[in-house]
Amino acid sequence: MDVTKLNPEQDADLSTQSTTQRAYLALRDAILSGDIPPGEKLKVETLKHTYSTGASPVREALSLLTSDQLVERRDQRGFRVAKASKEQFEEILNLRCKLEDLALRTSFEKGSKEWEDRLVLSHHHMSRAYQEPPQVFEQHHKAFHMALIAACDSPILLRFCDQLYSLNVRYRNLAGKSADYAKRDVAEEHDNIFEAAIERDVDRASEHLASHYRTTGLYLVNLLSIP
Repeated sequence: MDVTKLNPEQDADLSTQSTTQRAYLALRDAILSGDIPPGEKLKVETLKHTYSTGASPVREALSLLTSDQLVERRDQRGFRVAKASKEQFEEILNLRCKLEDLALRTSFEKGSKEWEDRLVLSHHHMSRAYQEPPQVFEQHHKAFHMALIAACDSPILLRFCDQLYSLNVRYRNLAGKSADYAKRDVAEEHDNIFEAAIERDVDRASEHLASHYRTTGLYLVNLLSIP
């Protein structure tokens, strides 16, 4: 008997999961990039045609995005993209600064040469990706930020940091719509963080990291009516 062979029901389950995952990732990318703006209604009938899939995978994807806090379920009125607000951004920002400071300091204490090598490589890849399409750069950008805190030896803390990173991406993309955003020297901000990290200067690295995050808020002032 070939135990690796799936019966038809198992095969159907995998197919459904794959379809749901594809719908989830496509919707998530559209929300994080701002292609689907905050507050917009998400109609299952429309989305199933947009993504060439069935209603069930779309509903399951929307439920997953609700857990990610990127979508809101409205009683009797379906789903909509979670609204962007000053209050939520400030909460995300403050949590990132506190949790990543903890993770960063622990990584500096426990980080081996392998951790440092990974950080150097991730910074190198990110530095070469600034002129790449946004999705390519974002992949390397996230890899760099997660490499900074990867040695903290706390899976739960890393999971929270990962989730906060994703929530913040949407606000960063909104900030990018500001007319002044192009003036921001993101590469220099990353270089400052990296250089402090390589020198194991945790206070300076933490200061540069927090400044990097808070600078995004400066470009959200008009978009979110932050006084």
